[in-house]
Amino acid sequence: MTAAKNNFRVPKKLNENGHEMSFFISSELSYQVGARSTILLNIHALASESQTLVDEKFTVTEGCDCEFFYLGFGQNRFVRIDTHEVSDLLIIYEAEARTNPSSLRIQNINEVPILEMSPDALPYLFPSRYCESDKLGNEARNLFGHINHPLEQASQIAEWIYQNLSYEIGSSDASTSAFDTYQQRAGVCRDFAHLAIAFCRSLSIPARYFTGYACNMVPPDFHACFEVCVGNNWYLFDATRLSSPNGLVRISSGRDAADSAVATIYGDVTLQSSKVSCTSPDFVAPTNDELEGKAIQLGA
Repeated sequence: MTAAKNNFRVPKKLNENGHEMSFFISSELSYQVGARSTILLNIHALASESQTLVDEKFTVTEGCDCEFFYLGFGQNRFVRIDTHEVSDLLIIYEAEARTNPSSLRIQNINEVPILEMSPDALPYLFPSRYCESDKLGNEARNLFGHINHPLEQASQIAEWIYQNLSYEIGSSDASTSAFDTYQQRAGVCRDFAHLAIAFCRSLSIPARYFTGYACNMVPPDFHACFEVCVGNNWYLFDATRLSSPNGLVRISSGRDAADSAVATIYGDVTLQSSKVSCTSPDFVAPTNDELEGKAIQLGA
């Protein structure tokens, strides 16, 4: 194993408001490589003023070349790996991430019309590959159109999905879309997030896909949630209830999973094992009563 030089620029400034928490994150990916291939990897935690990284380390099997760069709407951090002649590839990423999430009462958050929305939020109003909001407009309006505040709508969308979909590993694949999930009423975290995003966009609420590390999640894995933009700020929801929104470390965000896939393979590569961990000495998950009527702002 060799340590790959990480040339990402990591901001040092921390948020001053709220309670700062430290999370110790790691991921270990093992691949079997049949021939020289390229892997686009998206496992680095996002570095920003609201999420600061310390003691970051990235190692790969000796013989590979790594190129680090930013990509996508959310300035996601990618690594392009050239496997060369390596047949057994091991990738390890470790870091301490410091976050400072905020909990705000929904009734105190003012929405803004589309005319006043930040241009950065506008792409998240449109249908996308996995979030066909144009196909789910009638369903969204029938289920949630009577709710006045967009954050209340997002909260009720997360609740409806949790109550009406079954979390079933193996019930979907890489081609499953939000419309498929709505019909099948089953999926995993990415499917729950895609359906929530599609519903939100159908109601003219900008919504984006979130990939991250989830503290103390069982079983531990990379996790997908969704965010909505209200009043030109982003608020985080998890329709699976497998994580707590203030116990997440952001890896990336995008229109859907196509922008935020953990690994995209070009060549003859097979995943052998994946180990993910996220722990914290500071984090205590809030109760449902404590989250009632509130929205979590993670920043970034």
